[in-house]
Amino acid sequence: MIEVKGLTKSFGATKAVDDLTFTVQPGIVTGFLGPNGAGKSTTMRMILGLDRPTSGEALVEGVPYRQLKQPLHTVGALLDAKWVHPNRSARAHLQWMAASNGIPKSRVEEVLRLVGLTEVAGKKAGGFSLGMSQRLGLAAALLGDPKVLLFDEPVNGLDPEGIHWIRRFMQSLAAEGRTVLVSSHLLSEMSLTAQRLVVIGRGKLIADTTVDDFVQRSSEASVRVRGPELAGLRSAFEAAGLSVRDDAGEIPALLVAGSTTDAIGEIAAGKGLVLHELASQRGSLEEAFMKITGEDVQYHAAGLDDVMGGAL
Repeated sequence: MIEVKGLTKSFGATKAVDDLTFTVQPGIVTGFLGPNGAGKSTTMRMILGLDRPTSGEALVEGVPYRQLKQPLHTVGALLDAKWVHPNRSARAHLQWMAASNGIPKSRVEEVLRLVGLTEVAGKKAGGFSLGMSQRLGLAAALLGDPKVLLFDEPVNGLDPEGIHWIRRFMQSLAAEGRTVLVSSHLLSEMSLTAQRLVVIGRGKLIADTTVDDFVQRSSEASVRVRGPELAGLRSAFEAAGLSVRDDAGEIPALLVAGSTTDAIGEIAAGKGLVLHELASQRGSLEEAFMKITGEDVQYHAAGLDDVMGGAL
């Protein structure tokens, strides 16, 4: 378990993390989300004892990280895949880490095999692609068979097969009862990976809830309706006080907000209108995230009209 209690980190007059409190439970993957500059990496660094909080505390399995005598046995982390000495081989790097925490050399070979690096274990890490470096960082995080795992952008540089693999791997680690906290900007992937979310903006907690609840609270559900008499369907739904708009898809359809498939089906049946499709639509995690964190984005990009001088 990870416990963050009133955690604050100031750099001069700037608060990178501001009175942050949340708990990461074992047994599920928890996504750690926020716009750039929200304080995610700083928070992870404080959890791992790399940065000292201005106030508050972060506990791993009930104690501050600095009090762990052999920390790799309790917590594993992947924050920066390229921090490895470039002239050290993958195997030598892991053996050095293992020796520092009393981990047998046999475990090095196990984690190399687990992340698919056995064939390149003797090569210098400086020549690794970003994807290979990510796998090496994952191997280092798993080295002590820890109960707690923190990953910062773990899918960077991975191809689709690698992304799919690491998603299932993180879920399997959580299923074993481990605590898994993962930060990522790939929201579509996070929606498939995480069961719970901690969302921050400008260092403050915005949400601490399940993925489903976050999406449902932050985006409007709708029902997609398709049939041969769309004009009649629109009139019937609007007469019932429902909000109706055209679906932007290739096949003409309607999106009806604030209702259910049952209710819409009954309205259509009452008017004798034929339906070819009636399906619930829920917003995406990306839509919900943009809506919730829009005011907390530190750096706003210019609109296309501003950039192109109105040429588009």
